[in-house]
Amino acid sequence: MAAGLAPWALGSDTGGSIKQPAALCGNVGLRPTYGTVSRYGVVAFASSLDQVGPVARNVRDCAYLYSILAGRDPCDSTTVDLPNKVELPEGDSLKGVRIGVPSEFTDHEAIEPGVREAVQRTIELCRELGADVGECSLPHSLEYGVPCYYLIAPAEASSNLARYDGVRFGYRSPDEGDRLEMYKRTRDEGFGDEPKRRILVGTYALSAGYYDAYYGQAQKVRTVLIREHAAAFERFDVLLTPTSPTVAFELGAKSANPLAMYLNDLLTIPSCMAGLPGLNVPCGLSEGLPVGLQLIGPQFSENTLFSVGYALELALGFDPVPTRLAAR
Repeated sequence: MAAGLAPWALGSDTGGSIKQPAALCGNVGLRPTYGTVSRYGVVAFASSLDQVGPVARNVRDCAYLYSILAGRDPCDSTTVDLPNKVELPEGDSLKGVRIGVPSEFTDHEAIEPGVREAVQRTIELCRELGADVGECSLPHSLEYGVPCYYLIAPAEASSNLARYDGVRFGYRSPDEGDRLEMYKRTRDEGFGDEPKRRILVGTYALSAGYYDAYYGQAQKVRTVLIREHAAAFERFDVLLTPTSPTVAFELGAKSANPLAMYLNDLLTIPSCMAGLPGLNVPCGLSEGLPVGLQLIGPQFSENTLFSVGYALELALGFDPVPTRLAAR
């Protein structure tokens, strides 16, 4: 997408895997309301979190692709009919839109100065476009979102990926041996380091004696996050935060430290845990690299997100073509 080799693309998002890459590459990416897009044919990771969504070069393209994707699918029992038709955004004003800025998400120490400055400029632009901008608080979402996610998601991954044992699904080790050896070799050869790590964590969290202390407790915390977001939407139509705390980092820079990699989803995970839609819109550059703005809305508010994102896109005038390539 960023190279201009495709007009649009699909991604699968569990804790930020649509919004985060879109932010780092200067694309528009939508993680839709959970259940509005079919997951039929997608290898399940965490069933209560997985969601397919569109990535595009601009907001209108993203909205158009979503209008094609969204809706009930008889092959996926978790899908629902949309309450409203998907509309392509047109206006350039934010008059009457109530935008909330969670203080924890903009002041966090993990956010790079350049990212914070680009987002702050966009917040001021929202006011200039007529939006009613106010501060709000999601005190538990940032503190507990990541640890809650990394209990629930690996637990569901452990269950979902148990079927890949070389018998009916996927890869089977070609090495000779009895059935148990075939299971072991297939799963050792067929999964990479990160899937293995998550399977092990998830299996531990679901094991006898630890289920209530870890997985059960995480589900209770998830309910707290859902209620916290619902309370914020009683005052605001849209929440605005940075998408990623940093701009794109060098290839392999964090691969040796899984925890550092996990924390990169610090800002995207809470709304995913609550099943809410989120839209990434490029809002500027830091160190010559794209900065992403995350717009979060209540369930089925994609039209509002597209409308706000489109107005900001027009006002910002972000050019997705890198400066070093623009003259060629």
